[in-house]
Amino acid sequence: MPHIHKDIDFTSEVFIVYKNKVLLRKHDKFKEWLSVGGHIELTEDPNEAAIREVREEVGLEITLDDSQKPQRGEDNTTDLIPPYFLNRHKIDNIHSHVTFVYFAVSNTDQISETIEREKSEDCRWFTREELVANNEIKASVKFYALKALKKLSKPL
Repeated sequence: MPHIHKDIDFTSEVFIVYKNKVLLRKHDKFKEWLSVGGHIELTEDPNEAAIREVREEVGLEITLDDSQKPQRGEDNTTDLIPPYFLNRHKIDNIHSHVTFVYFAVSNTDQISETIEREKSEDCRWFTREELVANNEIKASVKFYALKALKKLSKPL
């Protein structure tokens, strides 16, 4: 999606857990290990964007962790699943992203990049030990990935 503003965009990213591993994707442009995610379209909310981006980038159907979603009476408000974290980071000297960081589970580890323009150099499932030992993964990504594993891992 093209940027909606020259200064700032809103994005959703998802740390996907399958059993005791978390999925990271090598970003084509930045050549960094990142979660799966992207820009929030003008017609969608952050939850919808998270699910769509995962489907487009790696072909997985996920369930966002909704354990933080408020449970309350019904009215004309739709409560969204809140992100675990929210951050703002620079993309270049002018542009930055405000990112909603979600955790999700998948019922498979079989990734299939579904859209040609979304292809990545590498996608890989990491265990906790592999994350800790990997010096190529930046601290913020490692932090979120480890938190997702702690929250959503299933014992073997």
